[in-house]
Amino acid sequence: MMTPRQAITRRRFVGCTAAAAGGLLLPAAMGRAADPAVLSDGEGATDLFWYRLAPAGPYVDSQRGNKAFGFAEGTIFLSEDNGRTWPYSSPFPQSQQITFSYILKNGNILFATGAQLYLSTDNLRTYQPITVKQADGSDYLPHTPQNGDNPGWYFHSLTGVSAWDVNGVEMLVWGNYCNVLGGATPVNIYYSTDSGRTVKIAYAFGQNPYYRDNGSPGGGRTGTLLGDAGNPVICRHIHGVAYNPAENAFYACTGDADKPEGQECHWLRGTYDAGQDTWQWTVIVSDSSNSRYKCGGINFVDGLAYWIADANGPLPHDRGVFRCAPADIPNPQAHTLLFNPEYECANMIIQDGMILAAHYATASPYTLGIIVSPDMGRTWAQYDLKEFGKRSPTRLHEKNSDGWFRMDLRAGWISRAEVMFIKPKGTPAASGG
Repeated sequence: MMTPRQAITRRRFVGCTAAAAGGLLLPAAMGRAADPAVLSDGEGATDLFWYRLAPAGPYVDSQRGNKAFGFAEGTIFLSEDNGRTWPYSSPFPQSQQITFSYILKNGNILFATGAQLYLSTDNLRTYQPITVKQADGSDYLPHTPQNGDNPGWYFHSLTGVSAWDVNGVEMLVWGNYCNVLGGATPVNIYYSTDSGRTVKIAYAFGQNPYYRDNGSPGGGRTGTLLGDAGNPVICRHIHGVAYNPAENAFYACTGDADKPEGQECHWLRGTYDAGQDTWQWTVIVSDSSNSRYKCGGINFVDGLAYWIADANGPLPHDRGVFRCAPADIPNPQAHTLLFNPEYECANMIIQDGMILAAHYATASPYTLGIIVSPDMGRTWAQYDLKEFGKRSPTRLHEKNSDGWFRMDLRAGWISRAEVMFIKPKGTPAASGG
């Protein structure tokens, strides 16, 4: 659901610090005002970054380089100057139902409503529906929903980075965060190797009896079973998929709970054979909901895995930002705890030496909590941007050509609200750590 944009006044921020393993603490910044030299309505600054809401106009759903894809009532838009102007547009009556979009390297735009993908190859002059394919090339068709208003979130993703250069080919690989709003949905990992023209199933999870299609927004214990009947691995949804070029391998993590039929929190490792157009996936970890493996924000830097824990459920909670060699992911004793924000978090991005993560407003005392390390985990700071109200940042996109990260601000933890941009101050730190 779209919520009305708040009236935003001049920014103030509250900075906090917490203990970090293996690193120094940034100075506390309690009660310090934002820099008045850079402030106007809807903008602000901390000691580490500037921040601002998206200006009035289309909802900026995704960005890449100098391009941005957005939508307003009945229309989709494309900008080539980071949202300053929107010279390309096309009527799209279902614009308010858009749950996913991605700008490919060649300029193609793949976007989706609940259960339908679309592709534009000509800057939104035209677009056409895309039918997902099974591994054998046959059509993968969405189920017929019991409630037409809840067809399922087949393509919605929590992450903003879903494409990588894999042996000279851009691969788009993502999993759906679903069974919360929009109707019960089968859980899948999707991929494309031809800039969105063909989208196929890379992995299909099993039928979860707790998220049947009963017509409700999140599904329930009655109704139609969804998913791969031959796969015993079940989950509620996918928190993220990431690529490690050092191994030429993909990793996915899922949620959410511990069920009598099996745990829903898994890490999977997948490899793709381009010659055969086939995948091999292995479940490398399954664990309880209060463990570090209930997580998100997987990133790979210099061959090392980084992630942030979303642990909840029974105490004690095993939370924090962790790092390890990929081979040691199943071995907690080999993990380095870089920082513990103390509350459950599942969104994180790393670019140019900066780690940017966020709190869930529903599970944290932070109103809108931003977690930052400017130096690959050596030092950390947390900020509460209270003037935005209770918001949970998700879908963190890499910086655009003007240097701004993009993120959704979600009401609760999943209902669409506003868009925020964050721009680091200073010279980017070197990768490593």
